[in-house]
Amino acid sequence: MATPAHDTATPSPLGAAPARNLRGRVRVPGDKSMSHRALMLGAITVGATEVTGLLEGDDVLATARSLAAMGATIERTGPGAWRVHGRGVAGLAEPDDVLDLGNAGTGARLMLGIAAQHPFTAFFTGDASLRRRPMGRVATPLRAMGARIVARAGDRLPLAITGAAEPLPIAYRLPVPSAQIKSAILLAALAAPGATSVIEPEPTRDHTERMLRHFGAEVNVTIEADGARRVTLIGQPELRPARLVVPGDPSSAAFPLVAALITPGSAVTVDGVGINPLRTGLLETLRAMGAGITLENTRDEGGEPVADLVARSSALRGVEVPAARAPSMIDEYPVLAVAAACATGTTVMHGLAELKVKESDRLAAIVAGLRANGVEAEAGADSLTVVGTGAPPAGGGTVITHFDHRIAMAFLVLGLAARCAARVDDTRAIATSFPDFVPLMTGLGATFA
Repeated sequence: MATPAHDTATPSPLGAAPARNLRGRVRVPGDKSMSHRALMLGAITVGATEVTGLLEGDDVLATARSLAAMGATIERTGPGAWRVHGRGVAGLAEPDDVLDLGNAGTGARLMLGIAAQHPFTAFFTGDASLRRRPMGRVATPLRAMGARIVARAGDRLPLAITGAAEPLPIAYRLPVPSAQIKSAILLAALAAPGATSVIEPEPTRDHTERMLRHFGAEVNVTIEADGARRVTLIGQPELRPARLVVPGDPSSAAFPLVAALITPGSAVTVDGVGINPLRTGLLETLRAMGAGITLENTRDEGGEPVADLVARSSALRGVEVPAARAPSMIDEYPVLAVAAACATGTTVMHGLAELKVKESDRLAAIVAGLRANGVEAEAGADSLTVVGTGAPPAGGGTVITHFDHRIAMAFLVLGLAARCAARVDDTRAIATSFPDFVPLMTGLGATFA
């Protein structure tokens, strides 16, 4: 397997030149959230699970290496095709060395849920970016289930976790909307007797629930009197191996789609993208802005809805994006901000406090990147305001990415629609989620240098 990009390696800057038009049909990498979960659930079944469409980016490969270090047999059988021989719920082995999750926040937080199933000690670390990100929001419920966690101040990596010999079922209300917290609890709860419930006041992506059912677990969803969503898992199931097809990642599809919308004369089709209703906030927002996006060949693959998405260059207008939509598009705000920069009028996005604890402080990075390229933008405590003029942004600036893959790709997209080339200081992090971003966009007509 490839080694994750290391934060001490030489930066790799890149510029994007204004494009005349973008045209073509492409397929983006497999969904990153689902790829992590497919490997993890495959590792705790008994038998062989076949996965196709797996994202082969650094983040997912870091998860694969960690599971292999805990005794699962994981092998690549072809491009995007992997076979996982699992060892059953609570059947993994104590790793001999520290588990390095690189830049993978999803991988780290969900792997803590896997480790909490087991009465052994595992040590976790990551790159400089991941070591700055909070793990306390996951550690708190796992401690309530019986796990012991020793970590740096703020429950940050590196940390050590010792799972409980008999994990306790809990009912836990999420303090913030987070599919990662929910998923870590549900994964740990597989080894606990009885029912464990996660109550989420705002729905978050439900890939874990869907995939658990696909592997044979009993997961029920009910609505509380206050409208909150209660997800209940019945513990100690015998998970069965299952074939999985990972759809294209909607967060990755966002980049060629927005590039097509803001570049005159463009028409781009992205095949086989997941359109889970809890992941379609960006599509809803872009359509409200006047985007010409259509869905074709809608279908179901492996329990997830999938479609081919077609985007054509469009005159966008500014909108107000409600906070309630944030969980369904939390990773897409950097590229939405680029779309807003090319729209006519002001776009205000609410509920963005979570962006401050992503791979970087994305809220600050977005504002700095927009201003560097002549776009008026301002961040509030949990909001972002972008003022579009309806004309192409000036461009010409260099964006500091802070080793954040989505910041890097978003501002390369901005460069395609700007009057002058835009440049990012480092593209290494792009490999964490979209290794072929540059060749894929070049194939559509983009020019990078």
